[in-house]
Amino acid sequence: MQTHHRDDDHNQWEAVLIASSAGGVEGLTVLLGGLPATLPVPVLVAQHLNRSRETSIVDILSRATALTVTLAEDGQVPRAGTVYIAPPDRHLCVRQGGVLSLTHEGRVNFARPAADPLFESAAKAFGAGVIGCVLSGSDGDGAQGVEEVKAHGGTVIVQDPESAPFRGMPKAAIRTRRVDFVLPLTAIGPAITRIVQGDPHGIAAPGPCPSA
Repeated sequence: MQTHHRDDDHNQWEAVLIASSAGGVEGLTVLLGGLPATLPVPVLVAQHLNRSRETSIVDILSRATALTVTLAEDGQVPRAGTVYIAPPDRHLCVRQGGVLSLTHEGRVNFARPAADPLFESAAKAFGAGVIGCVLSGSDGDGAQGVEEVKAHGGTVIVQDPESAPFRGMPKAAIRTRRVDFVLPLTAIGPAITRIVQGDPHGIAAPGPCPSA
């Protein structure tokens, strides 16, 4: 699988997007723990979440990262160094102008929140300034969003299925053949940091696509 790097005259990254489902909270603690407090972009997360984990996920992730972690609110303008979690039963989207939006529209891939609405809306709002990451999950959520991120010139990182407790989402993303990097979970945070700093060249390129 070939890798494609963003190649333009600026380095204006706008947002990191993360899609995760089953096994994802544990993955988020590792990924976010690998990001610096000085990360110059916001992080938007669509983790399949039931209402019973509404408050605990913020507490869990806050203990794992130096970044500020909060549930997203409708109408917020995302700030650098902050992680915005889609609340239960709401899709997290990005409107033109970079404003966050919460919607109660139909479930996508049987989930609400879901990754595809976040990835698709952020790609349209931010264009090539998006880094999309797909972590552990048992369905195909995020694959269509990966296509949209790449169509707008963004960058895609997928957790190596071999390091994911549930491989459905990573494998579905890889099958699009629109992925820039397939990395072990522990390598994703440092890779994001290098990309936003304008130095992606030391990141290992993807290996052969895992079988479906």
